[in-house]
Amino acid sequence: MKNLTPMEKRPVDVVVISDVHLGTYGCRAKELVAYLKSIAPSILILNGDIIDGWQFSKRYFPAAHMGVIKEILNLMTKGTRVFYITGNHDELLRRYADFHLSNFTLTDKLVLEIDNNMTWIFHGDVFDNATKGSAKILARLGSSGYEMLILFNRFVNFLLKAVGKERVSISKRVMAGVNKAMSKINDFETIAAELAISKNYAYVICGHIHQPQKRIVETPEGKVTYLNSGDWVEHLTSLEYHQKEWKIFEYDEKDFHHSAGTDLNVPLTVITDEISIYINSLAI
Repeated sequence: MKNLTPMEKRPVDVVVISDVHLGTYGCRAKELVAYLKSIAPSILILNGDIIDGWQFSKRYFPAAHMGVIKEILNLMTKGTRVFYITGNHDELLRRYADFHLSNFTLTDKLVLEIDNNMTWIFHGDVFDNATKGSAKILARLGSSGYEMLILFNRFVNFLLKAVGKERVSISKRVMAGVNKAMSKINDFETIAAELAISKNYAYVICGHIHQPQKRIVETPEGKVTYLNSGDWVEHLTSLEYHQKEWKIFEYDEKDFHHSAGTDLNVPLTVITDEISIYINSLAI
C-alpha cells in the first residue's frame, strides 16, 4: 500500500471489520482510526465484538476509542451504509436486532449480493461451543486473563524497545495456540463453509476467532470461499472488496504516518447497481 497524502481517501466497495473490542486495553483504536480516515467505503460492515460488553467499564474508554465511533459516524454522514452485526461480546445488542435508521442497520446476519455472487456474513460465535452454556463463564474468565496478558505483553515490549530489540507478540502466540486447539474441537471454518455450500452461497465471511483467512473450501456438494476478517487487537486486519475481488488488508504503520489525526473529507460514491443488499432472517 502506498503512503497516503492528507487529502487522499482510498475508494473501496465493501469493508468488513470485526473484533475491535472497544473498551479494553488490547484494542488498537488509534490504528483503526487512521485506517478509517484513509478509506471511502460504500458499505462498512462491523462484524461483531466491536464494543466489548464483557470487559466494558466506565473507567476505561479513552478518547481514541471514542474516535473510532466518531469516524464511523463521519463515514455514515458522507454516504457509507453501515451494518452492525452482533457478536458474543456485544450480544446485549441482539435484543435490538433488525433496527434500522437512515443508512445504519443493526442485525444478527447479513446476506449481500455482490456482482451476482451471494455472500453470507455473520460473526461466527454460533459455532463456538466455548461461548455457550456453562462454558460461557470460562470464556468470560479467559477474556479477563487475555486482558492481563495484553498488559504484560506491552510491558515486555517497553523493555525490549529500551534495549533496542524488536517487539514480540506473546498474546498473539497464545491466542493462536488457543484457537488452533479450539478449531480441532469446533472445526469452525469447515462448519461455516459446509453450511454456506448447502445454501448455495459463493462466499461466507466470519470473525470471532481472530484469525484472518481467505481460502476455498470444497466438498462433494460444491465449493465456497471462506473469509475471516481477523481482529484489531493483534492482527490489525480487515476484509476489502474492490474491483471484483476480496482481499485481506493488514495495517502497516509506515503507510499511515501522513493520515494519522487528519480529518479527510472526500465525498463517497455509493454503489447502486453492482451491489444489492438483502437483510434476511436466516435460520442457522
